Amino acid sequence: MLKHIAVYPGTFDPATNGHLDLVERSLRIFGELVIAVAENPKKKPLFSLAERIEMLRAVTKDLKNVSIEGFDGLLIDYVKQKEAVAIVRGLRAISDFEYEMQMALTNRRLYNDIETVFMMPNEAYSFITSTVVKEVASFGGDVSTLVPPVVLQRLKEKFGK
Repeated sequence: MLKHIAVYPGTFDPATNGHLDLVERSLRIFGELVIAVAENPKKKPLFSLAERIEMLRAVTKDLKNVSIEGFDGLLIDYVKQKEAVAIVRGLRAISDFEYEMQMALTNRRLYNDIETVFMMPNEAYSFITSTVVKEVASFGGDVSTLVPPVVLQRLKEKFGK
């Protein structure tokens, strides 16, 4: 039996319960999932690449067939290196669709053998973004239902709350 590999890319700054929902649901479809954490300094992340990888490893430690790696550069080159058959992307709202469609079509143009699989998160997580989590946490708001406990602790440490 083939072990189909999918890559779930993102900055994960920080990882949310919505991200974890997609990880768990992706494992129902693919034999192996690589969470590819983008360096992406243009976004000015709150957490370093090493911190984001560390948190993701902690929250996925009980999941089989999941690996977490950092990457920098063109996603499609990374996907080829991993011999993946698909890229997993989440769609929270219709506003995500236009950007995600452009990226999927560009990736297919660059590498015709790749598919992009769009997944909708559980409706309980459909509004969560890492940006919103960081903003609420920065003002001392309660994000405990939006992120795993290890991420919550790290946010409290970053914002001194």
